[in-house]
Amino acid sequence: MASLVFGWGNPGRGDDALGPALIGRLDALAPAHPEWGEVRLLTDFQLQPEHALDLEGCERVLFVDAGASCPAPFALERLASSREFGYTTHAMSPAALLALFRQVCGCEPPPAWLLGIHAASFELGAPLSETASRNLEAAVAFAGEWLSARD
Repeated sequence: MASLVFGWGNPGRGDDALGPALIGRLDALAPAHPEWGEVRLLTDFQLQPEHALDLEGCERVLFVDAGASCPAPFALERLASSREFGYTTHAMSPAALLALFRQVCGCEPPPAWLLGIHAASFELGAPLSETASRNLEAAVAFAGEWLSARD
């Protein structure tokens, strides 16, 4: 069974690119880390209902997003499915995606966590801020440890 790491955000909006940037870094590092086991890496601009099917066959999931309100350098939160979902794609949360997985697949979703990377600037066309770049380094190191751990 695979571990899924799913980072989302808009690479054209400054620090909102943290999720996809983390996925890019893990993709580059994966060949040197066989201890991670089978890893699926996924990125998109936002969570959408069809992403519920990407959770099939996963033993665990790490969702990754930029967050202006989370502490620096990052915060980790264990997720539970939540029926607060609607089908407006802009508002879909990881917890809603887990609930949708349960509804569509008829079974419990895999254990999941949200890794929020502290972000400060979301300006259109801006690169990652220096602060976000430092926070990304810490989050990549943590994600590597998470992938290595088998509880």
